[in-house]
Amino acid sequence: MPRRPRPLSAPLSVRSLSRRRALAGASILAVGGAALAACNPNAAERSGGDQAIRFSWWGNTDRQATTEEIVALFRERNPDVTITTEPGDISSYWDRLNTAVAASDEPDVITMGGAYPAEYAERGLLLDLGSMAEQLDLSVFDESSLSPGTVDGTVVAVPTGINAPAMIVNPAVLEAAGIDMPDTATWTWDEYVEVCAAVTAASPEGTFGSGTTLTHDSLDLWARQRGQNLYTEDGQLGLDIGTVEGFFQLAKDLVDTGAAPSADRLVELAEVSNEQTLMGTGQAAFMATWSSSLTSLSEVAATELQLVPLPGEGREPGAWLQPSQMYTISNRTAAPEIAASFVSFLLTDPDAGRLVLTDRGVPAVAAQREAILPELSATAQAEVAYIDQLSAMELKPTWIGPAGSTAIEEITPRNQQEVLFGRMTPAEAAAAWFEEATAAIDGS
Repeated sequence: MPRRPRPLSAPLSVRSLSRRRALAGASILAVGGAALAACNPNAAERSGGDQAIRFSWWGNTDRQATTEEIVALFRERNPDVTITTEPGDISSYWDRLNTAVAASDEPDVITMGGAYPAEYAERGLLLDLGSMAEQLDLSVFDESSLSPGTVDGTVVAVPTGINAPAMIVNPAVLEAAGIDMPDTATWTWDEYVEVCAAVTAASPEGTFGSGTTLTHDSLDLWARQRGQNLYTEDGQLGLDIGTVEGFFQLAKDLVDTGAAPSADRLVELAEVSNEQTLMGTGQAAFMATWSSSLTSLSEVAATELQLVPLPGEGREPGAWLQPSQMYTISNRTAAPEIAASFVSFLLTDPDAGRLVLTDRGVPAVAAQREAILPELSATAQAEVAYIDQLSAMELKPTWIGPAGSTAIEEITPRNQQEVLFGRMTPAEAAAAWFEEATAAIDGS
């Protein structure tokens, strides 16, 4: 996946690629393969001809080995095609890509994440994937998983895999505290605060009901559960000040009741690895995070953890399907059909799925999810089941954030900390958040 999934609570503010940042007024070029080569006379030379493509991604050596296996399988089935692989380290990936784009020498199939598809789409550099329907059938993807890669109504990126906001539970901590598991199909945030406070009170010092408190992405979920959105389709703020105030009040309630650690401790926990989280050390009953964290947290906690819906989901679902990474195609490729066929193979072929499993997230295509299920551990199967459950629901659309929205990811936790340390009231913090967030969008 890629980046370490951000918890929907205090390690939810880890610095990483923005989940949804785009720029208003993005204009996408949608042209056919012959026209693409014509608009860039160097395309054939760059990619090596209309039967050759280059493919870039980031990741560790294990991912590289697996990716090379998948590429070899595609080559075996398409012996006339040449694929040059370009793995990289995430720390230098984007600088290298920017340099390549400036020289009109970017790869044909480019792995991206966060804000980058929107940014490159604004510059007219990404292919309209809807124009490649013969090679890449977008209808097989979970519909809501495509919205983060959609700019100005055009799909420019498809998800390598998906996960979703969820709650991870350590039943052993609940049992040790003598607290019954709440009905997670119907529980509310108020009930969550109550049960977490009860766990803390009945547990040894240092163990808490909630291992974290809420930050930026959970604000989006909070708004969606109230019929709003963090951003509107036209790039404006889509929530009201009362919603933001209620969100900050909830964070304050978690700390004030002892349901979560103190503000000082939460700051310490904000950027730690899974091994260092309170869930990872067996010192928390609940952790709001991403569904893809279940397996890794279960491993480091050395106990059987569970995955359940977040509070409030039973009344009005706010969860969404979050791409782990995304595949894009340069609109300057000399081989758009080959590139689109390769992307389709990566994301829909059962044999390719059985090689990659959930390394790039739970597959966004149901048929590939089914193909990998027998190969997965029990916790990974639970992650897939959770995604299947959400995929069957009618989820609210997820609008890409406008220019300037990346700054809001820092504005949210900063104002929340003012509340948790008692320097601002939730109402004051909400007013400050609105002023700063509006300025970030208007000034971009």
